[in-house]
Amino acid sequence: MIISPSLIPELDDIISRGDPKRRADAARRISELFLQGAAGFRSDHVDLFDGVLTSLVPHAELEARTELAERLSTLANAPRGLVGQLAREDEIAIAGPLLRRSPVIDDKMLVEIASVKGQDHLLAMAERPTLSTDLTDVMVARGDRDVVRRAAGNAGAAFSSSSYSTLIKRAGQDGVLTIRLGQRDDLSSEQLKDLLSGSIDVIRRRLFQVVKPERQADIKQAMAVITGPSEREERRDFAPAQRTVLKLHREGMLGEGALLNFARAFKYEESIAALSAMTGVKIETLDRLISGDRYDPILIAGKAIDLEWATVRALILLRLGPNRTASPADIESARVNYVRLMPSTAQRVVAFWKTR
Repeated sequence: MIISPSLIPELDDIISRGDPKRRADAARRISELFLQGAAGFRSDHVDLFDGVLTSLVPHAELEARTELAERLSTLANAPRGLVGQLAREDEIAIAGPLLRRSPVIDDKMLVEIASVKGQDHLLAMAERPTLSTDLTDVMVARGDRDVVRRAAGNAGAAFSSSSYSTLIKRAGQDGVLTIRLGQRDDLSSEQLKDLLSGSIDVIRRRLFQVVKPERQADIKQAMAVITGPSEREERRDFAPAQRTVLKLHREGMLGEGALLNFARAFKYEESIAALSAMTGVKIETLDRLISGDRYDPILIAGKAIDLEWATVRALILLRLGPNRTASPADIESARVNYVRLMPSTAQRVVAFWKTR
């Protein structure tokens, strides 16, 4: 089969010296010719089309490239060079269909694209029927919340031990991710225990409701290990912390700097005692509020006494503990909410807390 003179007259001249409009028109016509006969073409025919189209398609309009990518995305014998060219485009409307399902794109190409492109490209890849550990390692390392959630919910995805560790840490501040990880059949008993250890009670209950019966048994067993010792622990003793804070107060050194130092050192009792002294809210009330399911009480207490964001952020991380990490997206969401929170609103809420 010969393309040059028979398909488009003077094709060589169009490729080498034609204006963009002529090249775009040639790309449209040759693409349509390939798509119409793709089922019957041999590999050498496909290679011939590939060589021509990779030179012409970049000159086609966005709409034409988008349509071509969509139609090529399901073909098992689509031109590999052309598919790779389109899949690397920054425009996700073009790259997306190919990244989601093209059988022509191999793992090496996917990893290469995942390493350099943005979140939209990673999100599209996360929908593929199968994801290798090499690919998910890149997705977990570079992906935002939506990317890792979608990958974790993909039953065809495989994760390395290190990626699972990272996902479990991120799940500590992402209930949706916790539930998706907890439903995975390849999650080991030890990984399930780690996942549950970093989650809050409401997420644990939700996960128990949605998993298979056999996984429910695993959750019960893991929770028995996790909660057993904690049920025998005594209530927090704030007395030593109160004495430390009182001493600082007498020496005129109790202020935001002291609170920030306590929080950064993960000294929970001292931090709560200091915040209690600075806000006038009882320690028991603050402890109950701050150890709950949300970080809002920290934002409210901080805004009421005009704390800097760095101190509020340290208190949020203190609430999680030294072994759990907050996702950048959640921290940024908290920062935005803190900026938007009106001092007068926070002060009214704190005044209500004082009466409890």
